Parts: sequence; structure tokens; C-alpha cells
Amino acid sequence: MNQKELYAAAKEALRPICLKGEGEAGHVACAIEAASGQLYTGVCIDLPCGLGFCAEQAAAAEMLKHGETKIRRILAVNAEGRVLPPCGRCREFISQLDAENLHTLAAVDEERAVPLERLLPERWDERK
Repeated sequence: MNQKELYAAAKEALRPICLKGEGEAGHVACAIEAASGQLYTGVCIDLPCGLGFCAEQAAAAEMLKHGETKIRRILAVNAEGRVLPPCGRCREFISQLDAENLHTLAAVDEERAVPLERLLPERWDERK
């Protein structure tokens, strides 16, 4: 699966909706290609009280539900179609699912993806 296919899958998963108060969901979507080649998607949920989760976490939860932990590629896109690199929380989250995920190719823009380990220098959990 290439980055354009992941982009199309993430874009298709976008479903912006308004929630109670100023909450919203589905305005960012993520597509994950697992090591098996299977595709998983998820959307964000943002609530005004600070609760919620990122699209990357939702897609990873879907992947875990199917017994997979290794991510080959990951891409998130917002409602305007812009690729968003994983936030710091998601970078760490992905790395904690499987040691191999430091090699996950994380999209940083429409054209480029870099190994997750480049986005997480000086690992706290590799120190002795």
C-alpha cells in the first residue's frame, strides 16, 4: 500500500459531526496499514472538557481489536485534506504498542513519510 492509497482511505473515513456543546468528531481521520497489509481507520473525538482521543489512537484500537500490533504505515488527514504528522502523544502511543513500530513510516506531509524513530529521538524507555 502506498501513501496515496492511505491518504484516500483516511479521506474517505472523514465524517465531521458536531457533538454536545462545542464537541466535535470525525474532522481528522487516520489510516493505518498493519504489518499484515490490513487497513484500519479511525476518527478523532474532541470534547470541550479536554477528554477525547486522536484519530491515530482510534485506528490503532481497531487494529488491536483484530489482534495486530505492528504498523507498517500511518497517515492522518484533516477535513481540509491536509496531512497531519502524529502529535507527540500519538508518536509515543504507537511506539508503545510494539517495538517494531519505531520503524513505522509516519506521513509528515502529502509527499513524505519518515520512520517513527526519527520523530522520537532520545527514547526514555531505552535507557539503562
